[in-house]
Amino acid sequence: MTLLIILLSVFAGVALMVIFGERFGSPIDNEQQSKYAKITRILVFVLIIVAIIKLAMLG
Repeated sequence: MTLLIILLSVFAGVALMVIFGERFGSPIDNEQQSKYAKITRILVFVLIIVAIIKLAMLG
């Protein structure tokens, strides 16, 4: 029963994010999108390296 409540809460939260995002969100231009893509790529690379180091220390 607890799992169903958690799942319902997650889906309700996602639905609210979609509704508010469509209503109040504004599209971004190509320059800003490319800037976010570069930052995201760097962050993902750093997270992968940190995960590998963490596994190497624990293993």
